[in-house]
Amino acid sequence: MKATGIVRRIDELGRVVIPKEIRRTLRIKEGDPLEIFTDRDELTLKKYSPIATLEEFSESTAKSLNLLSGKLSVICDTDGILHAFGEGKRDLEGKRLSAEMDKILRERKSYLANASMGEEIVPIAEFGMEGITSQIIVPIIANGDCIGAVALLSRASDEKMDSNLLNLVRLTAEILSNHFE
Repeated sequence: MKATGIVRRIDELGRVVIPKEIRRTLRIKEGDPLEIFTDRDELTLKKYSPIATLEEFSESTAKSLNLLSGKLSVICDTDGILHAFGEGKRDLEGKRLSAEMDKILRERKSYLANASMGEEIVPIAEFGMEGITSQIIVPIIANGDCIGAVALLSRASDEKMDSNLLNLVRLTAEILSNHFE
């Protein structure tokens, strides 16, 4: 753990303000859940990711989606990519989400794009993963909150995602969201 040099006092209600610069750096937004850990005289706050609590299940779900579709499958929370399976997975796993992906999650709408039809391909992560020619992104909504997304990506030049694949990705997102309701 590294020191920031910032000191804050606890108010009469036991609250501590997390400085804006730290919230921005760690991508903590108003309303985000934080998990609290203690160890002797230390207190640690960690951004809570419901999907990360289903580590094995979400990983096997991404793998199954890849096997069923033959495409690169991705499962992410609201901050970054948790699991990817298929060609190009190393370019994505563990990466932070792009601003465009954040926007899709905030809007809570499915996104389907095929470059061959002139549609805009949205970068999933901040860095890496070039050459995507088609994609499907479906937010995972649980208890009224967007907790992440499921995506299928392809680099094939003649690839076109269709409604059958969109329904498969929607079903996958629904299965994941059912674990939280």
